[in-house]
Parts: sequence; C-alpha cells; structure tokens
Amino acid sequence: MNTIRTPGRLSRRHFLHAAAATGCALLAPAAALAAPTQSKPLVFGHRGASALRPEHTLASYARAIADGADYVEPDLVCTRDGVLVARHEANLTETTDVASRAAFASRRARKTIDGTSHEGWFVDDFTFAELKTLRAVERLSDVRAGSAGYNGMFQVVSWEEIIDFVAAESAARGRVIGLVPELKSSTYFASVGLPLEERFLAILAGHDYTRRNPVEIQSFEVANLKYLRGKLGRRANLRLMQLVVPDAVRPSDVAAAGGTLTFAQMCTPAGLRDISAYADVVAPPTRAIIPLAKDGRLGQPTSLVDDAHRVGLRVEPWTFRPENCFLAADFRDGAGDNARNEAGSVAEMRRYLATGIDGFFTDDPALGRRAVDG
Repeated sequence: MNTIRTPGRLSRRHFLHAAAATGCALLAPAAALAAPTQSKPLVFGHRGASALRPEHTLASYARAIADGADYVEPDLVCTRDGVLVARHEANLTETTDVASRAAFASRRARKTIDGTSHEGWFVDDFTFAELKTLRAVERLSDVRAGSAGYNGMFQVVSWEEIIDFVAAESAARGRVIGLVPELKSSTYFASVGLPLEERFLAILAGHDYTRRNPVEIQSFEVANLKYLRGKLGRRANLRLMQLVVPDAVRPSDVAAAGGTLTFAQMCTPAGLRDISAYADVVAPPTRAIIPLAKDGRLGQPTSLVDDAHRVGLRVEPWTFRPENCFLAADFRDGAGDNARNEAGSVAEMRRYLATGIDGFFTDDPALGRRAVDG
C-alpha cells in the first residue's frame, strides 16, 4: 500500500496478520467487502468506544469495530513536527499522563484556542516521538471507572496509524469500516504554522484504504470545509460534515476573520441551504433535534431534520452516552448518576431515530447497534 511515512508508524505485523486471517483479503477489490449499509442509520463510534476504553486509542477503535460501529472517529490535531495525531483537543492534560512526567514540567503553558484560554500541555509543543512516550488516560474518570482501569496502557496514535489499523480490521472482518475524522481548531493550528488541511489531504490520498472506502470529514469551522470541497470535489466515498450548535456564537474561523455568521443562523432553513452548497451532512448536538423540557424530559422535536433533508443534507447528531447523568429524565433509572443504563440509552436513541436522522455518534457503539437493529 502506498503510504506517506511518519515516525513511529504502526507496525505492519498486525496488518499482515489480518490479511492472512482472511486469505489475503487485502488484495480483494473494495466491492468484495460489505460496506456500511445505507438502508439504516449509520452508527459512528465517537472517539472509538469511549464509554469503555480511553478515547482515541487503538483499543477504543478496536472495541468500537468489534461492537459493530459503521465508522470510527479520530479527532485530529498536529504535533510540533507536523504529524497529525488523534486527540480531542490541542490540550493534552485531561487525556494523557503528561502532568505526571517531570521531563515535560517546563512545557506547561497558557494558550488561547478557539477564543478560549486554556492552561496545560499542548500537542504543538511536542514532537511525535515525545508524544509516543506518553500514555492515554480516561477523561471522565469519575463516571467511567471501568475505562479508567486502562489508564497508562495505550499510546497516542497518528492519523496514519489509525488508517492502517482500520484497514487491517476491515480485511480481517470482511466488511468496510468507515472513518469520520474531525479537523480540530484549524484556525489555531494555521496561526502557529501547522495548517492541517494539506497534511490531511496528502495522507488521505496516500492510502489505498481512504481512496476507496467511506470517509466523512468533520469540522466546526466553515472555511476549511469549503477548501476541502474545492480540493476533493464530490466523490462517492467522501462526505463533508458541518458540525453546528444551535447557539448565537460564531465558528472560530468566522470570528477570526471578523465575520458575523453564527451557528444559530446556520441552523435556520436559509443557513442549511448555504451549508448544502459545500457540505453533505449537518451534525448538531442531539438536543437541537429534540430539546429537553423544563422537567428534563424530552420535549417536542424541532424542524431541523426536516429542514436539512429538504435541502439535501444528511443529519447525523452527536453524542449519545450510556450513563444516567447524560440521559434525558425519561430514560434514567435509580442506579445513580454515574451508573451505566443500557436500556435507557437504547430507548433514548430510538426516540431520536424516529425523527428520521441518518446516523449518530455514540460513546457505546454496541448500544447504538442495538438501537438501530432492534
């Protein structure tokens, strides 16, 4: 496979083992594998299976795939030496053990990213080799004690390592597994001399798997998606996803350029029509589709799904989580805020599926699969 090499890339041992397990299925044409079905809503493994394993690790992606995710999600940020890696944000403090590493104590800093001031350790102050010495930890350790039990076991991984891993899993399982990468804080990374887009495009083009198989590219920013559309055109295996929130705040790139467009405006019928000119999917938070009433129960659906469908956009909201503290009051049980509530989570997802959404992000793809498949 023709790939662009980065330091510390995933060993091909796993890749070759998977190929052997399927009679060299890697050599088969993409059509020989079962692609994610379009007759049912798609299940996106949010940062992998982040309810069960520390997010954005190969272990999290492996669990998501084993549990039936149609796609897995890497959020992409950039190291000091230009390697795209999977972390939810530029700040490494909550998702790695960097704070305990005396060798990196002097790199603690304060930075303004996407208009908000953050303190901690930042990915763009580390080389990829240095990141490889860190280990992932569970962000929500009070809620997800089971996942926190894996703290310290897994490395930070690159975008290329994830592609290779997903390709191997696809071959071993005989089904296509999509990728739904998010370009995080594009405006910030461009401001520090580490623009994401060309790096991302080069890797996308350099891997046979991503040239042929489903990829949905997400961003909360607008300019980067328009740029990617201009570069990529419209292809059968590619979709662009505009992430939104139903609030009167501006996307980071719009704010940096002095523009006035807000996410709330983007969620109107006219705003959705504008999105459809450069993107294929709109991805709002779940409560923008069915808001919570004053009593914490689900209220009446908004018109967002119908409005988006009317202009040809798919609707793929985020994020369903299986613990009581994240569920609408309709679906909670009496086991405590941090307790897993599988039945309640499945029931909540099914309420949203009834609105006609085309896919959704979940921290627990096994429950998402159950909600979709019945």
